[in-house]
Amino acid sequence: MRYLVTARVRPGKEKELLRAIEAGKLGQGSVADDEYLGNMSDARIRDDGRIKWVEVCFCNTPLEEERPYWEEFFELLRVKDAHRRDLNGTEPWACGECDCTEKLQRHLAGNGRPFLDLLREIAA
Repeated sequence: MRYLVTARVRPGKEKELLRAIEAGKLGQGSVADDEYLGNMSDARIRDDGRIKWVEVCFCNTPLEEERPYWEEFFELLRVKDAHRRDLNGTEPWACGECDCTEKLQRHLAGNGRPFLDLLREIAA
């Protein structure tokens, strides 16, 4: 499954988050591992401070395994099904390498600013 995640950085966590990203440690210990770093590279921040990204997750509960890693730094405002490729449950891993959210990801890329750019400005 792919989820559209909307979040805000927890107050005072900006520098710590940037250090974890730049050291490649964000999500360390998770089965999703380097997905976190890719998510942050693709994340966009809106004028109102909301950050959005598309995340692949195979948990029965959306972001069940990833949630503790994200919640250390973010308040998760919304986790929404971005696109359900496997409508009948017969291909639970179908969204691993597919392009089913390509249109949504292009739309996100054209809105707001790259989150990492702003995070680096804030942390400087």
